[in-house]
Amino acid sequence: MPIPAVWTTLDETPHAECKVFQVFRRRSQHPHDKREGVFFVIHSTDWVLALPVTVDGRIVLVRQYRHGTKTLSWEPPGGIIDPGEEPLQAAQRELLEETGYIGKNARLVGSCTPNPAIFNNTSHFVLVEDCTPSGVLDLDPNEEIEVGLFTAREAEHMVLNGEIHHVIAQTSILRLRHLRPDLF
Repeated sequence: MPIPAVWTTLDETPHAECKVFQVFRRRSQHPHDKREGVFFVIHSTDWVLALPVTVDGRIVLVRQYRHGTKTLSWEPPGGIIDPGEEPLQAAQRELLEETGYIGKNARLVGSCTPNPAIFNNTSHFVLVEDCTPSGVLDLDPNEEIEVGLFTAREAEHMVLNGEIHHVIAQTSILRLRHLRPDLF
């Protein structure tokens, strides 16, 4: 069985400009047989998910409406990394904005490519420990967020039973399980 080839991009042009991403039309060519194909690729800035663990070892999750699936979704707080912002800063900012919690010892614990078939970006996971509520929220105009505290076992069960159905959120919980098995 042949090894998959890395295709050559012949040209890439903007197709659609959206609020948080851009869609590009990419024409590519196979390096061996020279066949060409047209593909659509979504360019987005990188994302971050905070994995906030409270002083008593619970995980802070948020629940919000997701327009793509038309469902409410439990997930770690997170969002788009602003231009010039590092993942650690973005995680702490998103944690505070969406939950009102602040924490210590933020560190990058992993990354993934959300959907490499169509997205060009990376999602980063940041563990934030010793989180406590500050009472300060700063939600975006269209955000309505419920904040919940869960044991790590409860969060893992939520992944397994489909309550946490966002694949990046699932991946972040699995990463936390590997990193901090003492919580589970």
